[in-house]
Amino acid sequence: MTALNVAKFGGTSVADATAMGLSADVVVANPDTRLVVLSASAGVTNLLVAIANGQLDDAALAEHLGKLHQIQHNILTALGNPAEVVAIINSQLDEVATLAAQARQHSDAELADRLIAYGEMMSSRLFTELLNQRGHRAVWADVRTLLRTDSRFGKANVDLDTTRAQCQREIGGLMNDAIVVTQGFIGADSEGRTTTLGRGGSDYSAALLGEALDVATIEIWTDVPGIYTMDPRLVSRAKPIPEITFAEAAEMATFGAKVLHPSTLQPAVRQNIPVFVGSSRDPAAGGTWIRAETSSSPLFRAVALRRNQVLLTLHSPNMVHAYGFLAEVFGILARHRISVDLITTSEVSVALTLDHTGSQTNGDSLLSEAVLAELGALCKVKVETGLSLVALIGNRMSEVNGVGGQVFAAIDSHNIRMICYGASTHNLCFLVNEAEAVNIVNCLHHGLIG
Repeated sequence: MTALNVAKFGGTSVADATAMGLSADVVVANPDTRLVVLSASAGVTNLLVAIANGQLDDAALAEHLGKLHQIQHNILTALGNPAEVVAIINSQLDEVATLAAQARQHSDAELADRLIAYGEMMSSRLFTELLNQRGHRAVWADVRTLLRTDSRFGKANVDLDTTRAQCQREIGGLMNDAIVVTQGFIGADSEGRTTTLGRGGSDYSAALLGEALDVATIEIWTDVPGIYTMDPRLVSRAKPIPEITFAEAAEMATFGAKVLHPSTLQPAVRQNIPVFVGSSRDPAAGGTWIRAETSSSPLFRAVALRRNQVLLTLHSPNMVHAYGFLAEVFGILARHRISVDLITTSEVSVALTLDHTGSQTNGDSLLSEAVLAELGALCKVKVETGLSLVALIGNRMSEVNGVGGQVFAAIDSHNIRMICYGASTHNLCFLVNEAEAVNIVNCLHHGLIG
């Protein structure tokens, strides 16, 4: 078991029976793969999030429930409609309909998590059946008995020690003679209530479970053959990266690369577990290995883009030669669970960027009236939207002469709203107008990467 591998499959990799079949091929091709972590089938989580919001009228709700039913039953039909699994899936669909009715009366984060979790619960049941039909002993496991979190519904924090103990107890021995299939994205608090880790959290789940089980490798299977130097849908010259360091990959994930969830690499770094990213549709195409060290460390490795950013500018003459102002600002943001990405300061102003992406439900605005009121009592507040964050990822970027000249020469015809440079040797970040973002990432890629 020293070479134990955990394989995670994203929504497109379990979108339908054909995609599940290709993913099953990947699983059985590696005898070290003893734990499989699944996302919901493509499109299912979006349907469930809309239902959980409780704002659909009768016709729209019926349409959403109908689409959920169709996705699951198309796969069941391809599997020959096995009676036991059909009964389980139908029961889960009935439970979704019941919770949907409750959400229309009163929707909250706890109810939303219970609803949204059904996507992974259903896809994992179907995939377990597929493996068993192919003659492989597969066992379904409820990840809520494995992954312990706090009660922050929608974006729960994980209790690592309890998770390790529960994983070792529940499935540690089971993997000796079976492939264990479980769910990503989901956990449970100490009272057994369903929680979720935030959108894209299935990658993170796989890494957490891998850490808890002391695996040798983690595989993330998606619909693209590895990590690219930029999203090829936005930059036609983007190219795959054969290997990349943990530090570089973490910067890319944090600043917008869609292939990995930003938290995925934390468990892998803690235990120095190599992570592979590849395409379940074409595993022969290879992919990207993420490791502590790589054979090459280029100055400019990749470009990342994250849209829907908020710029918060706080102005106060009281900042001059004063102390404690930033502590008060961050205290307010911390009380409201708002995370800050970039920060720059002047003598009387501080500018902060906040990420507005990844929320589970519509809910309140990222900057609620209560937050703005508290900040407003401290200083003058300005909020700007319609912005994107562009990150240039590389190595030794704050140590090499001439980096600034190369970068600004590549984008000299564009306006930059904010710059953050020097906090890390692996990135240089810009805040730009949304309308210019795609042009800017193309200019950076063409001028610095090729």
